[in-house]
Amino acid sequence: MLANTEAMATVAVSDMAAAREFYGNVLGLRQNGSEGEELLSYLSGSSVIIVYRSDFAGTNKATGITWSVGDEIGEIVTALRDRGVTFEHYQMPGLSLHGDIHVGNGMKLAWFSDPDGNILNIVGS
Repeated sequence: MLANTEAMATVAVSDMAAAREFYGNVLGLRQNGSEGEELLSYLSGSSVIIVYRSDFAGTNKATGITWSVGDEIGEIVTALRDRGVTFEHYQMPGLSLHGDIHVGNGMKLAWFSDPDGNILNIVGS
């Protein structure tokens, strides 16, 4: 039924101005179409990320968006850190922490949050 349709990530935020700064300027995502007072749409590769204002922003305690970045993970972590992003550090079986990057099981992962506390993730090799 849905196998041949595109999916998009949807993230709830409380402050649209802060979200516009974070997703547009800090993460460098391209705006997709017009923006409104209650909704922003961004392109990330061929994927769409919808950011919308909600009273329930930041209540999800699980990862909301993941980007697959291949072997560029180190450079991306450095660039985001230089833009003020703080990375989360977790104790996870089979992973060891190298700076801000969790390494193990053939993967490299880094987690960070947006201004509302939505958990975001980049995965590399």
